[in-house]
Amino acid sequence: MKKLFTGIVEDVGKIEKKILQKTGEYLIRIKCNMLNPKNFKLGESIAVNGVCLTVTKSGKTYFETLASLETLSKTNLGNKSVNDYVNLERAMKANGRFGGHIVSGHVDTLGKVTNVKKAGKSVEYWFRINKKLTKYIIEKGSITIDGISLTINIVRLNIFSVNIIPHTSQNTISNSWLNKSEVNLEFDMIAKYIEKMVKK
Repeated sequence: MKKLFTGIVEDVGKIEKKILQKTGEYLIRIKCNMLNPKNFKLGESIAVNGVCLTVTKSGKTYFETLASLETLSKTNLGNKSVNDYVNLERAMKANGRFGGHIVSGHVDTLGKVTNVKKAGKSVEYWFRINKKLTKYIIEKGSITIDGISLTINIVRLNIFSVNIIPHTSQNTISNSWLNKSEVNLEFDMIAKYIEKMVKK
């Protein structure tokens, strides 16, 4: 059965180790804060900054995973360093409550922060994407940014904005996004399915 996520971040973990392997891949050890790694099963899926990865080892406070060459080339995990923080979400249980939107954990592209400004108690972030991918974004549609399920506010050509409320800022790594930061983006799966059906 395909593992799915909801984009509701459960924990913010800290990268404790990032060890280069002979294959060019990286073994990454992440220390959890709220989640209990002792409950993780070997082989289970966990979203790290929105990237579906496999638990290869777990301890009292940490778990380890292997970031493949594909993952390193197409996501921001390749740029993360020891002591950096990452969003974490375990795969959704079959009987679990669905809080965000359907997220596969397969990043579509990297986006770049172009502007950050206060909007009342919230913070407004603007992102730039490749023009060819704008067909997947609509105002008030869903998008996953570094594993966070968010609503798109405004779309202008190949840039779009989202608002981050205080709760999200306090419980995710969104407060670390700065101008020119690269973020993992996964577009709404429904939009991609519709595109596939229309092309048939």
